[in-house]
Amino acid sequence: MAIKTGGGFLNEINVTPFVDVMLVLLIIFMVTAPLMTQGVEVDLPTTRTVKNLPQDAEHLVLTVKGDGSLFLDEYQVAEDELEGHLTRLVSGQMKQLYLRADAAVPYGTVVRIMGEIKAAGIDRLGIVAEETSARKAQDKK
Repeated sequence: MAIKTGGGFLNEINVTPFVDVMLVLLIIFMVTAPLMTQGVEVDLPTTRTVKNLPQDAEHLVLTVKGDGSLFLDEYQVAEDELEGHLTRLVSGQMKQLYLRADAAVPYGTVVRIMGEIKAAGIDRLGIVAEETSARKAQDKK
C-alpha cells in the first residue's frame, strides 16, 4: 500500500500491528501449553531413584486410578477394549508404553493390566513412580 507524502509515495509496509498480534499469540500459547499437558491425577508409589518420564511424543502413558479406571494418556478406556487400543496405538506405531498406577490400586489389578499389555504384544514396559523426597515435600504442603 503506497502512502502519499509531500514529495511522493512511501512504499513501506507497517509491520508493527503484525508483530503485536504475533507476540500476543506467542504469550497465549506459552501460558496455555503447560496446562494442556496435565494428565490424570494419581497418587504414585514412591521409590529412592526415579528417572524422569520422557516428554516426547514417542511414548504413551497408561494410568490406573485408585478406583480402577484406566486412562490411555488422558482418554478413558474400558478394560475390555484396552488390548485393542494398545495393539493399535503402541505396537502398531512402535511407541514406548509407561504404566502409572495409583498407590491404592491392588497388586492383582496391576498384574491383570500388565497381562493385557503383554497380550497386546508389548514387551517393553516402563513403570512410573515418584521419588521419596518429592513425596515428603508434597505431604508437607
